[in-house]
Amino acid sequence: MELPPSRKSSGINLPAGMSGSSLRLDTFSGGLRANPKLSSPSKSSSTCSDRFIPCRSSSRLHTFGLVEKPSPVKEGANEAYTRLLKSELFGSDFGSPSPAGQASPMSPSKNMLRFKTDHSGPSSPFSPSVLGHDSVFSSDSSTPPKPPRKVPKTPHKVLDAPSLQDDFYLNLVDWSSQNVLAVGLGTCVYLWSASNSKVTKLCDLGPHDGVCSVQWTREGSYISIGTNQGQVQIWDGTQCKRLRTMGGHQTRTGVLAWNSRMLASGSRDRNILQHDMRVSNDFVSRLVGHKSEVCGLKWSHDDRELASGGNDNQLLVWNQQSQQPALRLTEHTAAVKAIAWSPHQSGLLASGGGTADRCIRFWNTTNGHQLNCVDTGSQVCNLAWSKNVNELVSTHGYSQNQIMVWKYPSMAKVATLTGHTMRVLYLAMSPDGQTIVTGAGDETLRFWNVFPSMKSPAPVKDSGMWSLGRTHIR
Repeated sequence: MELPPSRKSSGINLPAGMSGSSLRLDTFSGGLRANPKLSSPSKSSSTCSDRFIPCRSSSRLHTFGLVEKPSPVKEGANEAYTRLLKSELFGSDFGSPSPAGQASPMSPSKNMLRFKTDHSGPSSPFSPSVLGHDSVFSSDSSTPPKPPRKVPKTPHKVLDAPSLQDDFYLNLVDWSSQNVLAVGLGTCVYLWSASNSKVTKLCDLGPHDGVCSVQWTREGSYISIGTNQGQVQIWDGTQCKRLRTMGGHQTRTGVLAWNSRMLASGSRDRNILQHDMRVSNDFVSRLVGHKSEVCGLKWSHDDRELASGGNDNQLLVWNQQSQQPALRLTEHTAAVKAIAWSPHQSGLLASGGGTADRCIRFWNTTNGHQLNCVDTGSQVCNLAWSKNVNELVSTHGYSQNQIMVWKYPSMAKVATLTGHTMRVLYLAMSPDGQTIVTGAGDETLRFWNVFPSMKSPAPVKDSGMWSLGRTHIR
């Protein structure tokens, strides 16, 4: 059956009642559009169509696509394939190259399949072009991250320390500014010179007493000893001579702390006594605030504040203007023995809690606000701040017995050191701030190089005067 001439000439099957002239497709540089004069049963002036045909001229295809200038090596080899691909995707008219090297008016941009940054202008004030793309973003991607500082995982020296007590509330190790280590072992105090490894027996308290704490003066010439009977003794470390004995406590004196001219002592009797060597009295003031044994004491670096920790889970901060605590911090849920003042920032105090707490907390003692809290996963026994870099070291007990080095204020872990088989109850730092010594109930003292020197960021080399291996401190 032949079609009427009007339908046959168009080559399109049209519904009955519609002539070929009522449908016309116009060609535009941007693509194909339906003729707005298309007859419609609706009386509305709106354009109707059975499908949406996008206008490529307004669709920002310049942000995508193929490379504008293809590689000359691949141009000749892939020319036939490119024409075939365009023909299959966009029709036979796109397969042949346009005259004068220009694209067909109906061809999309050559960059349609390749994403490209739109340089029309930054849409955000934080865009790379506004902030300086090269300086801000390119530098991050081109500059490799700084590798973390390496800390030796093993101690460079181990000392046997027989009778070193496994008692959380005692403080039996201290390192003087003259590079002499004092250790309380049973009823005796021994001095170990780090310069020549010479061991000297300072004193023996006898069968009816015991050493509970040792603390050097800041100058390193004199040492104070807290005893099980509650006394505080002052000794000349060079001549091994006792200079003075002071009473005042009813029971053992487990912690001592010197400032420039005063000595503070904490006891199981819950009191803190302040001793002045320039007067004849045993003590000049008594600080009452703890409800259980005092096990942590540290003076701030400017001597203005004294921080004390107790078995009552409290951290108290005292000043010299009052015999009442200026701050009473009760966030810890276990005994507070570990206390350290930052040498880098005034009024910054770190404290660590026992087995039920396991947290290191940071405080602003100016206003009493807690700045941060980090759960270490283990009982915190000691804290010490490096004077060379803004880092601190913590020693731990149950259940991991580890030593951890932290970067402040991010609290990123620099190193985790293991080796002790019992909780690491004792900690002291060398005068140069590079080496720490740790003691535990496993009756060993271990020396670790953990901090860099003041001048160089590189870790300190093992000192030749300390040979590897184990020696005895007595």
